Amino acid sequence: MGPHGNRRAPVHAAVDLGTAELSPDPARPQGWTLLVDGVPQPYVDLADPGHLEFPVMKDLGSVVRLVQPRRVLHLGGGALTLPRLIAHLHPAAEQRVIERDAGLLALVERCLPFPPLITVEVGDAADAELPGSDLIIMDVFEGAAMPARVSTTSFAERLRKALTPDGLLAVNLTDVPPLAHTRVQAATIRTAFENVALLAPAAVLRGRRAGNIILLAGNVPMIKLGKHERIIGGAELAEFIGGARPRLDEPA
Repeated sequence: MGPHGNRRAPVHAAVDLGTAELSPDPARPQGWTLLVDGVPQPYVDLADPGHLEFPVMKDLGSVVRLVQPRRVLHLGGGALTLPRLIAHLHPAAEQRVIERDAGLLALVERCLPFPPLITVEVGDAADAELPGSDLIIMDVFEGAAMPARVSTTSFAERLRKALTPDGLLAVNLTDVPPLAHTRVQAATIRTAFENVALLAPAAVLRGRRAGNIILLAGNVPMIKLGKHERIIGGAELAEFIGGARPRLDEPA
């Protein structure tokens, strides 16, 4: 029996890519944090899908609330925090989640049940078929880094082809000063998309501390910024990228 309801003991399980733990939130009766190898992953409140704990999830949630998606593709699943939010906001939206870790998906499905309209499948985003979608959310990590196979110019082109003309791509990045990875990834996405922007805490974008950065491309909505947030695009983004070069595919 899963931990939903009144069971509040932590749950530990070996998954394909490490060891997972579901840790109960003592302040919220159906709140759980997923950790993999001790690293906190998305938080889920089964009673309130709109409750988002981590700052990057709050930022992504703010972006999601500005669009009206009909078909959503999630690359990377975790605890399905954002698919649950979208199902709550837009119950008719068709959602597909591609996650590499079969054991993690099985644990989440068993212990943190999710709406039936969310379709989950095991696969590597780099090799999977990317169906036409008007919202693509990419949250793919190996450890603390985005794998090279999903951060090249050819994969950026695949994302562009999968996205509808008025669609939105949102990519969760994590970086440390001087934000070399973010500069390269922004340059890479700009080879496929005309409109690209970065959203993050101002201190992160200024290179004062490590943190998450959301890369947006396509039909980027007007975003109301928080007191300490910043968004850059256009000429300001070009200046931020500087001499960083797009990441090309490795020779075959």
